Amino acid sequence: MEVRRTAVVKLDLSDEHRDALHRTAEQYLYCANRTADYCWSDTSYTECKTNKRAVRDALYSELREETDLQAQLVQAAIKRAVEAVKACVERWKKGQRVSCPTFTAETMDYDARSATFYRNKVSLATVEGRVEPSFTLPADSPTPYERYVLSDDYEFRESTVRYDAVDDEFYIQISTRRIDGDVEVSADTGHPDQTVLGIDLGVNSLAVSSTGTFWQGDDYDHWTREFEKRRGEMQQRGTQAAHNALLRLGKREDAWRKQYIHTVANELVTEAVEHDCDVLAFEDLTDIRERLPQAKWHHVWAFRRLFEYVSYKAPEQGVSVEQVEPNYTSQRCSRTDCGFTHEDNRHGQHFECEKCGYEVNADYNGAKNIGLRYARKQTHSLRSSPTSGSGDAPVDVRVNGGTVNGESHQPIAGD
Repeated sequence: MEVRRTAVVKLDLSDEHRDALHRTAEQYLYCANRTADYCWSDTSYTECKTNKRAVRDALYSELREETDLQAQLVQAAIKRAVEAVKACVERWKKGQRVSCPTFTAETMDYDARSATFYRNKVSLATVEGRVEPSFTLPADSPTPYERYVLSDDYEFRESTVRYDAVDDEFYIQISTRRIDGDVEVSADTGHPDQTVLGIDLGVNSLAVSSTGTFWQGDDYDHWTREFEKRRGEMQQRGTQAAHNALLRLGKREDAWRKQYIHTVANELVTEAVEHDCDVLAFEDLTDIRERLPQAKWHHVWAFRRLFEYVSYKAPEQGVSVEQVEPNYTSQRCSRTDCGFTHEDNRHGQHFECEKCGYEVNADYNGAKNIGLRYARKQTHSLRSSPTSGSGDAPVDVRVNGGTVNGESHQPIAGD
């Protein structure tokens, strides 16, 4: 089994180096968007270009002339855009609504040639030449960076430099792979047993964990409505002053949303750490808009941003982040001695198993199913835990057998 580990490190940048990365990101996004436009066709998915080699041959020379980017960064931008178009084509084939991908977030993909790692710093290619920022590492040792990036047991795979507008900081996310030859090892940080925390994303709650903690998002919805109300009032005025105020409001709203999701992401990671979890399991977010048609656009945005934030925060605490297929997790009974799946089991936010009679909040039931689904995927390397119910789960899925936090739902004791 292939074992991958990710370390996320904050970069300590001078103002000059920070400006260089911003300019590099601007040109990187230009290349990605130019590529997406070249690949896309509004007429038919069969006319979209998804062959990476052909697209690279067609655009590489032009993009090199139009930008100051190093060759590897141009190629990385082309690759990212082609992969995004290819994903849209697959959804288009299924009859889902799609549009040409656009890239706005300041993120850049670096390979071993464009990023060179040292013990306390990294050398990054930019439009201003190489910059070598040092790392801001946690005081506790060994850090994930030391355990994986500097370890002889892991090899570098790829890295992503990301700008966080809320923190006004640049981070680098470094992906590594365990070097084990043909030896099959446990996907673990140092011992053969793992504990997983399942996370369900829903319409009425932003997130629910398999431990029974609810992140309701009431404040999020309230302030979203407030921002919409203020925006409407300003638009009705139609003056230049109102237009300028509208632009300022948009920036405040964007910063507020990101900060809110940052807080929820921190609390999710803390929940995993406090319950000694090695894995945070989410449902796959692909096609989530189609699976949750009643969810508002800002909820779908929050889901994706929440997963993104958790994905770089959790590895810093030694917790990996995984995704599982979401099929029927809302309709399946999460009791491990039952597992009956039927659409009649769920009634809005209430779940009642037609077979065994188990009653619980529907999102909490879904969170447990997500954790169990990830657990069952690991049967070849992880043990069954006696605390997981019937013992058929190969890892310990953290669940709460008493009151479910947030709404005082009562799952059956001993579940």
